[in-house]
Amino acid sequence: MTPHHEPSHRRVDLGQDEALRLLGSVSLGRVVFTRQALPAVRAVRHVLDSGDIVVLAHDAAALAPRAPRSGDAGVIVAYEADAIDPDTHLGWSVVVTGYAHLVNDPAELGRLYGLSWPEAPMEGGEQAVRIHPELVTGVLVTESGGAPRAAR
Repeated sequence: MTPHHEPSHRRVDLGQDEALRLLGSVSLGRVVFTRQALPAVRAVRHVLDSGDIVVLAHDAAALAPRAPRSGDAGVIVAYEADAIDPDTHLGWSVVVTGYAHLVNDPAELGRLYGLSWPEAPMEGGEQAVRIHPELVTGVLVTESGGAPRAAR
């Protein structure tokens, strides 16, 4: 029997600017929040806007109503996005922890929908939620000894 050898991989911690740049290169991620005192996860579309992550929450009853309407910092959530090659397991993952709140201003909503999600019009029940990052971490997984390369 021939032993199975996995290629050796190297993990590189990313700085905040590079992590956010990679996060901005994809449009889908997962928001993690508390629902009935338990962790919950939803896949959502996102864009970066002035250093914040803005997600389009399809299940508005799950996340959006829990976010304060004005004046408060918001509720604490985590947001994760990645690009990992399923064959080589090379790529990157970014996790942002921060405060989320609803985007209520109609002009702001129009700007976000028009510029950010023109190919996917707002569906019933969707709301925009802005996440202000407090902690940004990221990791790039590359081949050992090789130059770092991101997943496709």
